Amino acid sequence: MKGRWMFRGARFVLFALVVAAVLSFVVMSLWNWLMPALFASHRISFWQALGLLVLAKILFGGFRGRHPPPMGWRGRMMERWARMTPEEREKFQEGMKGRCGIFGARATERKV
Repeated sequence: MKGRWMFRGARFVLFALVVAAVLSFVVMSLWNWLMPALFASHRISFWQALGLLVLAKILFGGFRGRHPPPMGWRGRMMERWARMTPEEREKFQEGMKGRCGIFGARATERKV
């Protein structure tokens, strides 16, 4: 059983190294193709391209695991609404009519 996990771990590390090498090669190729022609910049090596990838990951992505996107206030409100009983919903709507001013008035006009 331990050997199986070690094999999986080694396979994951090998896969990560291959992906990093391929991405570094792509970044290096694109940089060396575009930047000297556009900005009269110098060419970069494979290791500099890998460094650019790591820097971009730190600046723009961080190193945390994958998390679902935050729901924001609308998602939380929808969950809260789904958990409310019909009586709680009615009480909430009545309370919001006083706070929303003209919007509450329009909602009462539609009910009639």
